[in-house]
Amino acid sequence: MSKEEIRIKDYEQGDSGNISFDFRGYLFKVINLWKFVLLCIGAAMVIAYFINVRKQNVYKLSSLISIENDQNPFFTANTSISFNWGGVSGKMSKIITALKTRTHNEKVVDSLQYYMEYLVEGKYRKEDRYTRVPFRFNVDKSLPQVLNYPIGIRFISPNEFEIFTEFENASQQGQIYDDKSLTRVHVPVGASTEKFNMGEEIRLPYINGSLTVVNSPSIKKGDEYFIKFLNFDAIVNRYKNGMMVSPYSTSSPVLTLELAGNNKAKIVDYLNATTAILSKTELERKNLYATNTIKFIDSSLSGVNSDLKDYTDEMNEFRRKNKVFDVTEDIVQISDRLREFSAAQQEEQSKLNYLNSLEDYLNTKTDYTNITAPTVFGITEVNILNGVSNIIALATERQNLEYTTKEGSDLFKDIDRRINSQKNVLLETIGATKRSIRLQLSSISNNIAKLESRLSELPEDQQQFLKIQRKLDISQEAYNIYMAKRSEAAIVKAANISDITVIDEAKDIGGHLIGPNKSLNYMMALMMGSFVPFFLIFVIYLLDNTLHGSDEIEQLSSIPILGLIGKYKYKNNLVVFEKPKSAVAESFRSIRSSLQFLYKQLDKKEGKTLMITSSVSGEGKTFCSINIATVYALSGKKTILLGLDLRKPKIFGDFKITNDKGVVNYLIGENEFDEVVYKTHIDNLDLIPSGPVPPNPSELLMSNQMQALIEQLRKDYDMIILDTPPMGLVTDALELTQYADATIFMVRLDYTKKGMLALINAKYRKGEVKNISFVLNFYKHKTNHNYGYGYGYGYGYGYGYGVYGNAYHERDKQSFFKKVRNFITRI
Repeated sequence: MSKEEIRIKDYEQGDSGNISFDFRGYLFKVINLWKFVLLCIGAAMVIAYFINVRKQNVYKLSSLISIENDQNPFFTANTSISFNWGGVSGKMSKIITALKTRTHNEKVVDSLQYYMEYLVEGKYRKEDRYTRVPFRFNVDKSLPQVLNYPIGIRFISPNEFEIFTEFENASQQGQIYDDKSLTRVHVPVGASTEKFNMGEEIRLPYINGSLTVVNSPSIKKGDEYFIKFLNFDAIVNRYKNGMMVSPYSTSSPVLTLELAGNNKAKIVDYLNATTAILSKTELERKNLYATNTIKFIDSSLSGVNSDLKDYTDEMNEFRRKNKVFDVTEDIVQISDRLREFSAAQQEEQSKLNYLNSLEDYLNTKTDYTNITAPTVFGITEVNILNGVSNIIALATERQNLEYTTKEGSDLFKDIDRRINSQKNVLLETIGATKRSIRLQLSSISNNIAKLESRLSELPEDQQQFLKIQRKLDISQEAYNIYMAKRSEAAIVKAANISDITVIDEAKDIGGHLIGPNKSLNYMMALMMGSFVPFFLIFVIYLLDNTLHGSDEIEQLSSIPILGLIGKYKYKNNLVVFEKPKSAVAESFRSIRSSLQFLYKQLDKKEGKTLMITSSVSGEGKTFCSINIATVYALSGKKTILLGLDLRKPKIFGDFKITNDKGVVNYLIGENEFDEVVYKTHIDNLDLIPSGPVPPNPSELLMSNQMQALIEQLRKDYDMIILDTPPMGLVTDALELTQYADATIFMVRLDYTKKGMLALINAKYRKGEVKNISFVLNFYKHKTNHNYGYGYGYGYGYGYGYGVYGNAYHERDKQSFFKKVRNFITRI
């Protein structure tokens, strides 16, 4: 098997495998585009800088509160007006829930008027000044205020100002802060101003209220401020969702309240206000039992006072008419005992009435938070006291859940189950207690009947006196009892303290900055600034199907590379002749040397032919043909350049001859050989141009005349250079391979497509072309391709251009601007 067949076989085996990703090529591509990468990173860092500068600072502050189950100092076993509402752990969960409720946050936002902002024009935005303005706006909550639009206030003097606006639409959304209802307000379109004095009522469609001075000396003429009204419900939701409440530790009843925002003063005031309002709300809830009791006693005292007045008037009237002022000692004793039984009867009846009312309340009502204390009516039954206490505690817990939990939740079902269980036990206890009271009442009624039978023997006026006196004494005693109970409830209420205690109130002591995370933004910018160009280069690298270096060609084809030709800008194609010391001229001499080894293997005595073709137009085929012909001619070889690109003739222009006569004229028999051959100004170099473009170029190249022409040229010349059409576009070049002793296939780097190699590879494998080699045109040394120089092209061009280049090659003199342009082009 010949060496050529082995190479073809190796290529076929390699071609059938998968071509792996060239990571090294990609890496060098990135390195080659380092300026683009740095540009992207720099742009990303600039963007991050502007984001950091323009973003508002975010601060987080906190406060600590303790949840204690503080017992009333006046609470004793005998003054059981207040109940224990549960342990500390249960109360902590209730407090956390209360802090996150909409109702609680509505109170805080309303008390601080956070639905209104005071703004000044800043560098990047309107900045919130909160309390740092020399005036206050007193909102008229009964009238609408326009939402989400900054209303300008410009001071004319310390006591006079003007309101300026510029609305684009006549209809804007407004809100009435009294009932928080939203409405539409009609505003003036375009720029408008209205003048007012300090303290004067402002009545405009979009703002209603008055301005009062807070710090008059700081007001200067021309100062501008803005007032912006916000949606009340949206602000409440923002703070409700932004408040973070968490236990300080698992072992202590302490809560941490945290809030983040852009204005530290607003955060401090909100945290302290939420604690104060929570403490007040919890104290009101703690006093609820005593408050309900006092309210009930006050309503009952009005009836007792009326009865006492009536009985006193009746007694005075009886004494005035009957002159009876006293009775005997025995009668007095009987009367005292009768009064005691009557008082006991009334007390028991009062207990029974309360139990009946309580039983009816439990059976008909669903809100159990307004139950009056049983001790007011003298009920000391422990089971009843505990039952009422537990039911009120559970009802309060359920009420708190209504703010944060949807109806039908399992939490509600669990609480309702526990309330029903407690209620059933309490109803059974009430029934048993009622039966006991009825027995007691029956016994008292019998004793009263016995005593009244003894008094029935007295005179009529004395009996009447005793009855009135007994009613008067009972009313007085009831009055005294009610007053004692009211005093007890008032003392309990006055002595109660909130279970909420502030341990560490919120305070701005500097710092507390949590955002924006400038370092993170710069890191993200660095990552994105690196990733984006890497990704773009990766995509371009994958989509790029052009050939960039000899390493890619060696990977894609087994056809050898004969030489490299550098990119060289010159006025014509005669570089070798007119610039013999240039690097490009040396490249063509190197190609000539490589061809000599190839021709020695052919062992031909006659003239040798060299066909030069390419895949498409523009790859330097004609340029290579002219200069290879030149180097052979300059070496003393009798050379002829034959223009066989009949479709697109080119070679005649550089030699300043016409294309009127050429190969076409000879092939069609119009002219003789001597008539189409032109002597050039280069010694030993003749030229036959293509001639006029024929209608049938392929047929002419396949004719016997063509064969005869090649045979004649072999006899007359040492080297015959065939400039043929592109093999990838037409079949003309393929027809001429039969006359070629060697073939050069031009590859222009950064121009020729990788797919074009498949065409020549296929023809090479089939044996349609032989002795073919690649010549790489427009070659330039890059760090991402061709890690060395070879093929006779190493000195002077792009690499090692110092000592060797100056010694052996002619260096172009370039202007500064041309050097800069070439440098940018090479990037």
